[in-house]
Amino acid sequence: MSCVVDRSSDHDCTGGKVLVNYQSGGSFSSGDVLSGLCFLSKYAQKKIRELQEKEATEYIAQARRQFHFESNQRTCNMTVLSMLPPLREAIISQLNSESLTVLLKTRPANKLEIWEDLKIISFTRSVVAVYTTCMLVVLLRVQLNIIGGYLYLDNSVGRSTTTPLAPPDVQQQYLSSIQHLLGDGLTELMTVVKKAVQNSLGGMSLKQSLSLLELEQQLSWIRAEVEADSEHSLSWYLLADDEDVLSDQACGLTENDVVTIRLLNETRDMLDSPDFTTVLNTCLNRGFSRLLDNLAEFFRPPPGDSASSFATDSLSAVSLPLAKIIPIINGQINSICSETPSHFVQDLLMNNQVKEFAANVYETFSTPQELQK
Repeated sequence: MSCVVDRSSDHDCTGGKVLVNYQSGGSFSSGDVLSGLCFLSKYAQKKIRELQEKEATEYIAQARRQFHFESNQRTCNMTVLSMLPPLREAIISQLNSESLTVLLKTRPANKLEIWEDLKIISFTRSVVAVYTTCMLVVLLRVQLNIIGGYLYLDNSVGRSTTTPLAPPDVQQQYLSSIQHLLGDGLTELMTVVKKAVQNSLGGMSLKQSLSLLELEQQLSWIRAEVEADSEHSLSWYLLADDEDVLSDQACGLTENDVVTIRLLNETRDMLDSPDFTTVLNTCLNRGFSRLLDNLAEFFRPPPGDSASSFATDSLSAVSLPLAKIIPIINGQINSICSETPSHFVQDLLMNNQVKEFAANVYETFSTPQELQK
């Protein structure tokens, strides 16, 4: 389509009326053009305002979500610290080395037999303390971020339903499942660890000397046996079996029971994931490394000793009789399961992989299902 611009001789470009004639016969004035441009300008401004408002709304929502997540992580940390004293008491009550220590002071006839029991119990409870503290940290990260994600959705603006995803009664019932780790799960884990300790150290004389590196090797063997258990993965000790949860089903399940069971099943899915296994292994590696760091303080050569000048080799050069190592490792539970933030617990709570895992769990459960799909 071609166009012809027709300018009359008595109308110039500045003051005259310009007509643009199309061969189709249509025509429009410069006023029409300006009107169109004005409309487009207002439309563009409106769209820009809508875009800015949308971005601002999304930014505020994201900031609110981030604030809620960070607050939830502080709650996780405080909950872990509050759970450590009952965990410590549960371990000590079942692996009571203190009664053996008191008995030894009476110089009984079966002194050697008591020392052998003390050896096994001391190592068992320190190893169990490392396992269960790491498990507690990661399990609570899963549970509290599932709850946290649902609470965020419950309080989100524009939610299509008023039925809460995580009512207070459900939260309490769901979080009470942690008692399995402090009860039957703990007892089962102690049995497995005690057997591994017996296989590793049972035949070792109390007079035999061990360096820190040799002690590390013993702990590695114990870990390998515990974690090679073909019957149960480590996550098995964290939650009761489905059958236990549903044991009261014959009496009828309430609506809250149904929601709690759903949360527990979602938790099991997380515990069975490769990410959970990776994070728990990271915590265990760090936990046993920190245990060895604590023990290293007792293997340092005296000041002025020739070995002290060789920082790398000194810890392998110093050896202690097993009888002297036993009381040292026996007391480690007090620093491992300490409600006062210790280096051991801080290492776990501040671990980057734990933080990233927590963020992923929260992200999953704080995203509306329609967006996930």
